[in-house]
Amino acid sequence: MIEITDLTKTYSGNVTALRSITLEIGSGMFGLVGPNGAGKTSLMRILAGLIQPTSGQVRIFGHDVTRPAGQMAVKAQLGYLPQELGLYPNLTAFEFLDYIARLKGLTRQASRQQVAEALAQVHLTEVAQRRLKTYSGGMKRRVGIAQALLGQPRLVIVDEPTVGLDPEERVRLRNLLSDLAGRCTVILSTHIIEDISQSCRALAVMSQGQVLFQGNPRDLMAQVQGQVWLIETSGERPEGDLAIVSTMQLPHATQYRVVGTPPAHYPAQPIEPNLEDGYLGLFLKFRPHH
Repeated sequence: MIEITDLTKTYSGNVTALRSITLEIGSGMFGLVGPNGAGKTSLMRILAGLIQPTSGQVRIFGHDVTRPAGQMAVKAQLGYLPQELGLYPNLTAFEFLDYIARLKGLTRQASRQQVAEALAQVHLTEVAQRRLKTYSGGMKRRVGIAQALLGQPRLVIVDEPTVGLDPEERVRLRNLLSDLAGRCTVILSTHIIEDISQSCRALAVMSQGQVLFQGNPRDLMAQVQGQVWLIETSGERPEGDLAIVSTMQLPHATQYRVVGTPPAHYPAQPIEPNLEDGYLGLFLKFRPHH
């Protein structure tokens, strides 16, 4: 269990990244969603023990992460994949992972065994002896996941893992993280709602350093029940207090999927909400009204 209480982080220049955040994260996969600049990376870095909060408390598996002893205890049980992972281009995947395993304190024998297992889990065994500079973006991201698995962590934190991946790689990575969540706690930070719609049992939505929502995906969708519509127009965007979720060109019209209250003059067809509708509806609710 991860308990975050009244967590605030202010950087120099009086830039506040987190504002009194309180969250509880259990086992399985937890999604942390929000636009870029919402404060997700600052929260991840505090959980990983890389930066200190300005105030508040974080307890992971009973350890206080704001204290050096607690940080050490948690780091021994942590796998972390930052947004930008520094790889050594001239090493092979096997050499790189073996190096990381030794840094984590594994013996030579344990390292070889765990590296082989991690490579198999991320489907890179066949190319393990190729240099990393020959890898595609998706393959590099899978090496990143593999290094996070070394040491058999109880907590795995991944920050924006699918950015820049093609659709096939993205699906593969999501499936990999779902499998992983059966064995440990996985925190997945992303601004891509699809990344969590398939796999997370619980999520929090962040914006401007605050938590707008915490609960399960069904609860988020339920918030916009009866507020999601399909509207067809001859091309003009629908007006009013609406969030446009998607646009589709039909042979003789443009179809908009919207969240909100459409004005009466639009022929609007009600539809069942999905997670993206719930997410956008939340931002519509908190949007400042002029």
